[in-house]
Amino acid sequence: MAISIRRRELVLALGGAAVAWPLAAGAQQADRVPRIGVVYPGPQAGAPPRVQALLDGLRAGGYAQVEIVLRVADGDPSRITPLVTEAIASKVDVLFPIGPAVVRAARSATQTLPIVTIDLESDPVDTGWAASLAHPGGNITGVFMAFPDFATKWLGLLKDTLPQLSAILWDPSTGLFQKQAIEAAAKESKVTLETMEVQVLADLDGAFNSAKRGGADALVMMSSPVIGANVRKEAELAILHNLPVITLYSDFPRAGGLMAYGPNLLGAYRDAGGMIAKVLQGRKAADLPIQRPTKFDLVINLKTAKALGLTLPNTVVALADEVIE
Repeated sequence: MAISIRRRELVLALGGAAVAWPLAAGAQQADRVPRIGVVYPGPQAGAPPRVQALLDGLRAGGYAQVEIVLRVADGDPSRITPLVTEAIASKVDVLFPIGPAVVRAARSATQTLPIVTIDLESDPVDTGWAASLAHPGGNITGVFMAFPDFATKWLGLLKDTLPQLSAILWDPSTGLFQKQAIEAAAKESKVTLETMEVQVLADLDGAFNSAKRGGADALVMMSSPVIGANVRKEAELAILHNLPVITLYSDFPRAGGLMAYGPNLLGAYRDAGGMIAKVLQGRKAADLPIQRPTKFDLVINLKTAKALGLTLPNTVVALADEVIE
């Protein structure tokens, strides 16, 4: 189907503050423009590239014109439930909550409105959100990561790369799934881990200080909105404390951190946009199989490795999708 693209300004409420945001638009449904409710738990600055990737997926699925009803919690967990309620009250056709805390709030608010999500921290079957990956059976589907398998591969890569790992940064609001998975993988790999909890931006300084005082050789930053949205600050702290750090977020080594290995996040958002398009076309969330991220990126900052006194194995560098020198 040919799609006509033009530019317009859509006023979006970002956690209560109205701002103008350019949005691609077309004319595939002149009678009614679909409304997508997006609830993002992180800071406002992190929302635009994610929503743009979502729009790219919708456009590829045949929807060049949609109305995005965006609500941003700006890192404040107490705002999530009210913002989910606001988005649903806006008469959206599909709700797109991002991350486990927002999915939990959405699940409590509605069991009828179609929900498509990206959640890299939860198991949708274990949480009871889906009966199975192939047939979710309820009103929730989306892109979820198989973290136990990923954690095993992650630690294997790290053992070939870094000194003995001994600390993780974990956001309790994401639930226990990630923490339990990496602890199980660490036990299998005979790696001892200490957990540093981070729930808000202000916790980062203390967490890095505690890791260093505790004698951590290296640090793993788990997936969470607060961690993913503050990679520049985390890279600065890693250098300050002379800590090799790895995370899922590829922006971390680009900001000066050592290494990232994880799913291509914008690709996952495009996949989610394609799933929303299928729901708008009449597919039920109950029958739309849950997807896994299909592309994983390894990004290494060799300049940072040198500053930390590390020599990364050539075999690891050769595997990198991006090397920063």
